[in-house]
Amino acid sequence: MKILKLSIEGLQNFKDTMEVDFVAQQRVDDDDRIQMFHVFSNVYINPTLAFIGINASGKTTILKLISFFIGLLNNEPINNISSKEFLYDLDNIKNTIFTAYFYHNNVIYKLETVVGKKINSIDGNTKLVIMDETLWSKEVCKVKTKKSLYDFTDAQVKMRRDKDEKYLMEDVSIIVAINKKQDTNFFLCDMSEFTDHNMLNVLGQYPKEILTFLDPSIENLSCEPTEKKVDIRLKFYGKDEIVLNSPLALNRYLSSGTIKGLSVFMGAVFSFVEGGYLIVDELENHFNREIVSTLIRFFMDKKINKKGATLIFSTHYSELLDEFNRNDSIYIIKNKEGITAEKLSGILKRNDIKKSEVYDSDFLGGTVPTYESYIALKKSLASLR
Repeated sequence: MKILKLSIEGLQNFKDTMEVDFVAQQRVDDDDRIQMFHVFSNVYINPTLAFIGINASGKTTILKLISFFIGLLNNEPINNISSKEFLYDLDNIKNTIFTAYFYHNNVIYKLETVVGKKINSIDGNTKLVIMDETLWSKEVCKVKTKKSLYDFTDAQVKMRRDKDEKYLMEDVSIIVAINKKQDTNFFLCDMSEFTDHNMLNVLGQYPKEILTFLDPSIENLSCEPTEKKVDIRLKFYGKDEIVLNSPLALNRYLSSGTIKGLSVFMGAVFSFVEGGYLIVDELENHFNREIVSTLIRFFMDKKINKKGATLIFSTHYSELLDEFNRNDSIYIIKNKEGITAEKLSGILKRNDIKKSEVYDSDFLGGTVPTYESYIALKKSLASLR
């Protein structure tokens, strides 16, 4: 199953309807096909989606939104999804509409999920519930142009939420029926929870090639769960093996970059195997540029990324944009009277212009701190005694 597009309408902190499109919007030529995943006909998916913006522009919120969407599509009760916190300011009167377009076995689906708040009659707490939900489907043969890809005007209603059905929990999507019948889901490795807490999140034996790439002095590393703890065994070349029982203890022996790299690159490996989604907030944190660039290039290499896995990340680092040949896999995030996300391809038509220079010049508007805020900060610091 492949996500084509996600849309959310009705959140207070977003200026307009928020859309994230995984499908390539610009023309796909022969050079592009080498790195992009072919879905059907002339529809291709970008292997990377980058969200860039200044501090407090809303990048992290958007990543949480995507993670929440995938959790919903994976049958998780929405009250149990860890990234649901962006819904805490949900309007008590106005519901929020989540719309997901996805593809599987020559069929395109549209799932519209209306989420609202409800007071729990037992404990009086507020919880999220699915108020209404509809699933449409259409064969790919009915898609004649890219414009018609998301047009479901004449599509068949495959399933509608029946409020009288007792078997379905009120915070679980009707897509659970499709997923069970087809034995499908969307693999997700969400690293955003580890942005501020740098620790290993993968158990098992770490491949020697990843260890050598990140730190050539490491001979072996394994993390195995025991009854009450984690048995961690670390060995450097020419040194005795070190045995630890807490992932946090590794911070005494490995650099923050190595620890983050082990988690992120293992997440990439699982994503490649499953053709899934890897979400990383502030990708450049703890990494040097070459490690970040290597990760991006791996997702763009079809010899490695055979099943069309997607790297979804946020960054402040404009030079990373120069790793991209295309503009339609880069979102510019701004927060002025509400969060907005616009594809760079909608602003900058040419792919051959150096993207980092365009971004840093503030040609796009709102991509660097304002001159007024700079002057105010300078005066404030100058007045210190």
